[in-house]
Amino acid sequence: MYDILVYLFENYYTPQACPRAEVLASKLAAAGFEHEDIDDALNWLRDLASTTERCLPLAVMRDAQRDAARVYTDEEYAALGTEAIGFISFLENSGSLSPVLREILIEAAQAADHSPLSLAEIKVLALMVLWSQEAEVDHLVFEELLTDDEGRQSH
Repeated sequence: MYDILVYLFENYYTPQACPRAEVLASKLAAAGFEHEDIDDALNWLRDLASTTERCLPLAVMRDAQRDAARVYTDEEYAALGTEAIGFISFLENSGSLSPVLREILIEAAQAADHSPLSLAEIKVLALMVLWSQEAEVDHLVFEELLTDDEGRQSH
């Protein structure tokens, strides 16, 4: 699934440039991706769109949330892992991830098919959340998102 998400990022400048799900599935299959991975990726993207739709109205309160501290639950620690939570905090502290996008990322990461997530996996998911919102990202943070320290795992 993660390789497909990276493929989408690399081949489609914006989310609007992606074809409809059925056409995209055919293109991904033609590119050599497995049908199960394609289904997982398309389902994850649908869930991301749904989460984003629910969370974006909260963006009007973002200035009030900027100074708020995020406390993670035991369930979130178990699902995400300390490495992923640390990376999410890095993105937030760098100004690349607003509180609303942080919550979207946390929910999207919890929807992954396994836990805890590796650093490479949380980077891909963060990249996709930022890409889906066409968010401006500092060049150095962008480079960090693209750095694959441990190699992507296709789960």
